[in-house]
Amino acid sequence: MFKNILFDLDGTLTDSAEGITKCVQYALAAQGIDEPDLSKLEVFVGPPLRASFQNYYGLTKEQAEASLWKYRERYEKLGIWENKLYPGIKELLRDLHTAGYRLGIATGKPEPHAIKIAEHFGIARYLDMVAGTALDGSFDDKKIVMANALARWGIVSPEDKAETVLIGDRDQDAISAHVNGVKCIGIRYGFAKPNELEEAGADIILDTVEDVYRYFLK
Repeated sequence: MFKNILFDLDGTLTDSAEGITKCVQYALAAQGIDEPDLSKLEVFVGPPLRASFQNYYGLTKEQAEASLWKYRERYEKLGIWENKLYPGIKELLRDLHTAGYRLGIATGKPEPHAIKIAEHFGIARYLDMVAGTALDGSFDDKKIVMANALARWGIVSPEDKAETVLIGDRDQDAISAHVNGVKCIGIRYGFAKPNELEEAGADIILDTVEDVYRYFLK
């Protein structure tokens, strides 16, 4: 029985596609790349941005770093608020908190940004922790974020890990959870490609926010 629930942020608690894709578009334009189709940029929702700029648009490490700072130039003014909670998320977190679950966020987004978002949408009150990446790039890996989150909660033993789960929408969530010895619930309403969660080995896959609610609060 799970007692500790970590949530991914983008694509799991919030639909952040508008802000992220517009900021990626802005950053690519600074590199002389015109990408008018925002839907093509949804692959940037979730994974680390530095790697995504290199993987999807062939940028060098130096160009990717420059693009990240251009991304943040727009994101910190506009993109962070081009975002919304998925319907039912606030109620889900409220009722899980009331039921006694320990709740937190483990995200590939920089931690200061994730804290601002949680506070802005009024869900910080239900969370015991928000764990994310470092702005300076000193760690930019969801596996490390998960390890840090577990350490901050003092979850070390196999017994404690068996009571802990990560809920997320991308393959990196399942991979990061398993590397750290915890299970992953994959959700389909986010940005995973077809079969992405299955191929990553998500332990349980749920379709909707309502399914998550019923799984924990039957």
